[in-house]
Amino acid sequence: DVDKRQKGEEAAARFLMHRGYDILERNWSCPAGEVDIIAKDDDALIFVEVKTRSDMSRGFPSEAVTKAKRERYEKIALAYIAEHSTVHLCVRFDTVSLVVVGEGRAMVRHHINAFSVD
Repeated sequence: DVDKRQKGEEAAARFLMHRGYDILERNWSCPAGEVDIIAKDDDALIFVEVKTRSDMSRGFPSEAVTKAKRERYEKIALAYIAEHSTVHLCVRFDTVSLVVVGEGRAMVRHHINAFSVD
């Protein structure tokens, strides 16, 4: 559902901004694919996958981030870095998972460096 996805991405961006992240891009795309959010935090360039679910019947939202999705995000990161003059920044891949628990309410989990685990 596009509306749910957009609301989830907006909530994730607000969540990250409230924690001091600078949002550089939203829905940035290249031939390798699209990234939900690109942010900067201190010396890290962060590529964020946002997953939103309305219930837990299919498991935690972060469980939907597969090895193939991680590999695609790495290609997207390479394309972004090649296109932008980002120097001396570490690259990190995070996920923000939201489970909607009521109107305008959600449980939010921020998985920092989420792609480091296979």
